[in-house]
Amino acid sequence: MVTGGAGFIGRWVVKLLLDEGYKVVVLDNLRSGSIENILAFKDDENFMFVEGSILERNRIEALYEEHAFEKCFHLAFLPVTQAAGIDDPERVFENDVLGTFYTLEACRKYGTRLLFMSTSKIYARSNDWAGITEVFPTSPASPYVACRMAGESMALSYWNTYGLPVTVVRPFNTYGSYQRPDGEGGVVTLFLKRRLEGKPLQVYGDGTQTRDMMAVSDCAAFVVQAGTSEKTVGEILNVGSGRDVTINLLAELISGGQVPIEHVSPPHSKDQIHKLLCNYKKARDLLGWRPKVKIERGVRELQQWMENRNL
Repeated sequence: MVTGGAGFIGRWVVKLLLDEGYKVVVLDNLRSGSIENILAFKDDENFMFVEGSILERNRIEALYEEHAFEKCFHLAFLPVTQAAGIDDPERVFENDVLGTFYTLEACRKYGTRLLFMSTSKIYARSNDWAGITEVFPTSPASPYVACRMAGESMALSYWNTYGLPVTVVRPFNTYGSYQRPDGEGGVVTLFLKRRLEGKPLQVYGDGTQTRDMMAVSDCAAFVVQAGTSEKTVGEILNVGSGRDVTINLLAELISGGQVPIEHVSPPHSKDQIHKLLCNYKKARDLLGWRPKVKIERGVRELQQWMENRNL
């Protein structure tokens, strides 16, 4: 089972699971995901798509009863936007907390291992040049972040209380093909979209804030590895590139001198972290995992993909 499997990262996770010979059922309500993301799998006999929500408890129960899932990759979360994260906390709570509870209960009933997709946004502000490790302090800087933290705690409580095999992963900023080039996409995709449209790149604040940018192929490969290895049960794991770049440098890389760069005031800043650098030593030690795609190559490949699709 892959919840949110028609989404950006979910689509890549589904592809890797199919490539490894798993039978995959995707549950997605298509509010932020897209049926176009998974069209390539429609003729695969090991693939099944179900349009539905993780809030439909009876639907989830029926799917688990029918398929007796061995593993669940739980990726069905609302995207990070002001509307979802700040202006509508009830919707975030229902999806990210209540939906996670329903998913966990189904996993408990049928003995299904669960991988919980969290976020690096749960970490408090940091100026640590060695990077953020899994023991770094967390902070509920917004309702969105608080709900993801609650989901993490719930998932791990099922491991501690019921012995349900659970793994929590905290990906840092992820970019790549199939990411939506709008307000729900990441900064890399948004910048490339504006460049292709000949519009100025808009940098929030002074642009000295840094982000750890990870290619989606690296992120998905780690998610599948973490969700299938016995070494990660009961663990929290960071995943990122291990390299942070300033938004100014990212804008210069993507602009290439072809469009101007503007500095604008951020629409909301309470959940903004100035420095984000992933320390993935734990993932390397447990799984031997390392990222493969550097930002320069990733940006080129994403730009080519967007140009080919006229995005």
